This record gives sequence, C-alpha cells and structure tokens, in this order.
Amino acid sequence: MVAKANTTIDRKNIAKTLYLGNYTQEEIAEKVGTTRQTIARWIKQNDWEELRASASITPDKIIANFQRQIMEINNNIAEREPGNRFATNAESDTLVKLAAAIQKLEQDVGISDIVNVAIKFTNWLRATDVEVCKTISPYLDTFIKSQIKR
Repeated sequence: MVAKANTTIDRKNIAKTLYLGNYTQEEIAEKVGTTRQTIARWIKQNDWEELRASASITPDKIIANFQRQIMEINNNIAEREPGNRFATNAESDTLVKLAAAIQKLEQDVGISDIVNVAIKFTNWLRATDVEVCKTISPYLDTFIKSQIKR
C-alpha cells in the first residue's frame, strides 16, 4: 500500500507543477495518467487555483500598472493652466501611496518569485534525488501557502 501512496503523491506533485505551468486539466490528466475529475479535485482540495493566480500576478506587472497611474495623474496636472499645475490634496495623497507601494513591491520578494524558485528547485531535485524531493515537496507547499496568507 505504501508504493501506491507514493505513486499518488508523485502524480499529484507532477500534476501541480504542470498546473502551475498553465497546462489544462485534460493535458495534466493525460500526462499523469488520471482523470480530469481527479485533477479538478486535487486543484480544489489543495488550493492550486489561488497558487496559480498568485504566480501570474507578478510584482513587475503591478509596478508597471502603478507607474501608469502616476503618469496619468502627472499628465492631468501638466494639462492645467499655468500657475495651477500642482497636485490637489487627493492627487498628492494618491501619488504618495502609489510611490510607497512601488517601493515596497521592489523590495519584497513576490509569491510568484517564490513559486518559480520552488518549481525550478523541485524539478532539479526530482532529477537528482526523487526520494529527497518527496520529503521536501510538502514543506515547500506549506511554506508557499504561508506566504500567500501573509
């Protein structure tokens, strides 16, 4: 029975890696030798959807969006009559908050960075030592989930 449990864990870990790599449920099921319904159940039970969503929203994308917002505010200010080209209180407050958010994002390691490193490490370790990979994978999962809930 232990061999079957290990096989399920291996297939589940491979399925998770493929899911985070944006494979469809059908493709994953075919690659790991299970049904699409099983993959759907694993996704739901293990919060893979949240993990995948977190991985796809990178800090760089968020920073770029914030920078566009700052540029838009500055463009609105520049279009005003000479002598009135200054930020309102609301605009100043927004600019300060956006700048602080950008600074924080640039300093923090994003969840997508953590997930990407974990996937690369797991793939490397699987090729190096499958047994150690089986031991470490649950710890990586727990760590990633703890970072999502921060």
